[in-house]
Amino acid sequence: MPWHVTRTTLRGMTNIPPPAEELRILDHELWQLDARRAQLLARRTWLLDVLRSAGPQTAPAHGPATWPPRGPRPPRPEATAPGVQNVLLVLGGVLLTIAAIAFTLVSWGDMGIAGRAAVLGVVTTAALAAPVPLLKRGLRSTAESVAGLGLALTILDAYALHEVALSSLDGTGYAATAAALLAALWTAYGRVLGDLRLPLPAAVVATQLPLLLWAVAADAGDHTITAALLVTAALDAAVALTTPVRPVRIVAAAGAYGTGALGVLAAGLLTWDAPGPSAAARAAALLALAAAIALGAAWRAPEARAALGLASAGGLLAVAAAGGVLRSALPGVWTVPACLACAIALLPVRGTWLPEAVRRGLFLASTAVQALAVAWTLPLVALVLLGPADWAARVWSGTPSDAREAVTVSAPWMSGTESAPLVLTAVAAVLALTFRGGPPRPFALSGALLLAWSTALILPAITQLPYPAALLVHGATTVATLTAASYTSATGDGDCTTPEGRRASLLPATALCLTLLGSLQLVALSLASEAATLTVLGSLTAVFASAAVLPRWKHPHVRAVTTAAALAYATALACATGASLDWRPQHIALLVLVVPAVAAVLAPRLGDRTTTVSAEITGAVAGLLAIGLATADLPVLALVLALCGVIGAGTAVRADRRRVGHAAAALFVLAAWVRLAAWEVGAPEAYTLPVTVPALLLGYVRRSRDAEASSWTAYGPGLSVTLLPSLLAVWGDANWLRPLLLGAAALAVTLVGVRHRLRAPLILGGATLLLTALHELAPYIAQAMGAVPRWAPPALAGLLLLALGATYEQRLRDARRLRDTLSKLR
Repeated sequence: MPWHVTRTTLRGMTNIPPPAEELRILDHELWQLDARRAQLLARRTWLLDVLRSAGPQTAPAHGPATWPPRGPRPPRPEATAPGVQNVLLVLGGVLLTIAAIAFTLVSWGDMGIAGRAAVLGVVTTAALAAPVPLLKRGLRSTAESVAGLGLALTILDAYALHEVALSSLDGTGYAATAAALLAALWTAYGRVLGDLRLPLPAAVVATQLPLLLWAVAADAGDHTITAALLVTAALDAAVALTTPVRPVRIVAAAGAYGTGALGVLAAGLLTWDAPGPSAAARAAALLALAAAIALGAAWRAPEARAALGLASAGGLLAVAAAGGVLRSALPGVWTVPACLACAIALLPVRGTWLPEAVRRGLFLASTAVQALAVAWTLPLVALVLLGPADWAARVWSGTPSDAREAVTVSAPWMSGTESAPLVLTAVAAVLALTFRGGPPRPFALSGALLLAWSTALILPAITQLPYPAALLVHGATTVATLTAASYTSATGDGDCTTPEGRRASLLPATALCLTLLGSLQLVALSLASEAATLTVLGSLTAVFASAAVLPRWKHPHVRAVTTAAALAYATALACATGASLDWRPQHIALLVLVVPAVAAVLAPRLGDRTTTVSAEITGAVAGLLAIGLATADLPVLALVLALCGVIGAGTAVRADRRRVGHAAAALFVLAAWVRLAAWEVGAPEAYTLPVTVPALLLGYVRRSRDAEASSWTAYGPGLSVTLLPSLLAVWGDANWLRPLLLGAAALAVTLVGVRHRLRAPLILGGATLLLTALHELAPYIAQAMGAVPRWAPPALAGLLLLALGATYEQRLRDARRLRDTLSKLR
């Protein structure tokens, strides 16, 4: 056999499976490995559970592995062993302490001096010495409990010593000295036995009493007692900031906050009740001490949040200290400005070397005081802004002497607020100068503008300017805010879809809102005098109209608002002018119609859609007002409705306002009806024909343009408006003229429907003609029915039914033919 034959045969006999079979084999082996791994993990989990439940134990010798027994596991205990131990130790210590107190207070007198001293000494020494061997044996919890008992016994020792040997001493002073000595003893005891956590916090608790009790024992005044509280708080703060032991730090911090709060409260009461500058200065010194403690703690506080709160409290206390001194030295009206000046003095610390948290805390304290100062002025601002609204109930009743009388129509003046303009101006200046860039800049400028506007609002009333001068000041303020709105809108970013654009649009929006609010207050203020009302309304109309035509507006909503305001004040001017001329309301309505006419003419020339819609809505509202004024006189009301219809028809000429034509048609119809009612016309045809004729003409035009339009849509409404009311009137009319005319009209409508094969005229006209004929024949039918025997109608009905039954199939065919004929009509 040739050599190449053997090589080819051996190559074909090599046992290599195809790729699909080899992939199946690999997947099977991997599945077996995963199953084995899951089995081992389950075994490992069971072993860990067994070890946890058994507790610490020595490693067992290697032996054959056994699987966990099957069956329910025993329930786990709800309380841990250390927890049970701690509860038992605490209860034991408390019970022993109670027993020692009872022994000291109740059974003390049954023993002699030597026995008493021996018992307390032995028990206290044993309780304090017992933790040493307990700690060596690792029984730390038991040592803590026994040490707590020993500390409680030292307190009883001090009490017993006073009762037996030192009863002549003052109890308060002795308690202060005992508290200090116990604090020192417990501190030394805690240092010696460093593993105990109870003595050092207990020593911190004991240090809260000595200074306060010594001050009380010495009959010190309120200022000294308050100083003792603050010094104790300072010591606690120092301990909390310097000690590394966490329990001691927590107890010291709690003591610092507690005693510090009591000291601040007491110092604040002393400042408030200070009878003179000397007492106020001493109370202010206490507040300054509290502020120094808070700021010092904020400086060294490890957490930024705690440092921020402490620094804020320190800033507020510093302002309160300075304000308390100034309050006693200045008149009451300058108290708030003085505190505000102290708060503003805290702002320069933002650029100093102080820590960031301290700087932010002082800034927040200054901001809080400024906010409170502004809140102090809000009642006065509300009085000046809302007070003139009461002139609406007494229009043109008399010119007030000054601005204060003009705003206090039904409310008394608020005394002691003469410094409010200074407060508002100062805060506005702070806002404008503090935020000179960045995202907060628009908000700060808007707030500054609001405060400046409030200052200008209340200044005339505070200075008691004459009434005309006050109107000039308020008018100038309105013009100034409108100018600011125009300028900021022209120079700002007009894209309101971005955050920067929205922030930039905040200032012009604020200025515009203040303009509208100020203009309303100015109008209310001018209602006291006829001349002032006409002058103010005319000026506001001119000012807003001028602002509406400015080409510098970047925000269309601003221009829309000014346009609407101009038209609204023009409407008010028309009403005031008519009232000044002693016109009746229905005659004033004709003057008011000038506003919607002007709005209809100017609306398509305003340039943007928002302003156009604003002008049209304002004009429509003015038209409704004119209609309301004219309701007292029907002829004038008809004229006003007709003029409103003319304005609406003129608006409907525009391609984008075709739908207004429906409203114009309705107004024309209402005008005709009101005129007929004024003429005391009672015939319904007089009211329906003015609607029917235009409706039929419109239907004819629609049918001419759209041959597929149904006759019910084109002619049905117009015919129904006249035929149905007239038909109802015919059945209640005993004369012959109305039925004759209605029948003739119905016949004509029916013939037109037959001629043009229209369903609506044919059915409506035919039905009306049939009902009219029945109305005319009704008397004769009634007369004939009286002469016919009573059996005749049932007999005729029976014959009719028989005839119908005999020709049923033919009648169905005729009915189908009639239906097909009617369906072919349009």
